[in-house]
Amino acid sequence: MFEQLPTVPTSQELLDKAFRRASRAEDNESMVQNAGNIISDNLSNLVRKFPSFERLPPFYREMADIIVGVDAMRISLSRLAWASKQARQITKDCIGKMKRSRVQDSTQLRKAAFGRFSSVMKSVEKDLVFLNDARNMLRKMPTIDPTLPTVLIAGYPNVGKSSFITQVTGARPEVASYPFTTRGIYVGHFYRGDQKYQVVDTPGLLDRPLEERNEIERQTMAALNHLQGVVLYILDPSDHCGYPLRSQLRLAEDLKSSLKLPIVVVANKADILRYESVPGMSTETGQGVNEVLEMLVSLLRSKRPDKSRTDV
Repeated sequence: MFEQLPTVPTSQELLDKAFRRASRAEDNESMVQNAGNIISDNLSNLVRKFPSFERLPPFYREMADIIVGVDAMRISLSRLAWASKQARQITKDCIGKMKRSRVQDSTQLRKAAFGRFSSVMKSVEKDLVFLNDARNMLRKMPTIDPTLPTVLIAGYPNVGKSSFITQVTGARPEVASYPFTTRGIYVGHFYRGDQKYQVVDTPGLLDRPLEERNEIERQTMAALNHLQGVVLYILDPSDHCGYPLRSQLRLAEDLKSSLKLPIVVVANKADILRYESVPGMSTETGQGVNEVLEMLVSLLRSKRPDKSRTDV
């Protein structure tokens, strides 16, 4: 979604580019015209290449707002648009004066125009730095398609979440950088007929009790509700994951209170210990994995999955 965002130059880099191009011109009028065009065109192109946040899918808009702040980006982009218009006006004013002045005065007019260009660029310096930082963070956003039916994997660490993704996708899932956790986000895909599904594990968000999540994590949890998805909550009743079953069950209840998506609870490691309260599977042997996957696909295909919820 944000992979094509361009690098945003600093004010000095853009001025250097403009003045370097201007130095190749044969006269003062052409120097001002070239410098003004470079500054104005580069700024307007930057504004145009950032997306219209009102037209973004709700999931991506909310995620962008969480990461960098949509209103802050909108303000900085509007300031760049203003600076672009200022550069054009300075160019127009200066060339108009040159045409009415003596030839020897044109050098002073050109220097004055260059000084005004520098002042305008200095006034948006912080906006350029902010937008480049925003660009770098947005490009790291996980590649999650909000239009695809999605299985979100939840549960404590080491319960078999990534193993489940590997089992159902038939390949090692891709790992994308994720701004809300020190670990990566795991994304895999599978098909049923012509329909593509995505499976997502979001470590740091779906494996922590509610009281341990920070404000950004809570906001991100809300953003996940924009996905056309269901949640697969994986238990490890054998306690081999290092967390007691009662804590795992409590986390499941936390997720039910914070996510509006349907939740299916399944016990993994059925080859070690059966837990009869919920469906079982083993991501180690493959036992029960297909049955769980079909249950999830059935929920995703239903017209109103938000009305369906499998309780612990």
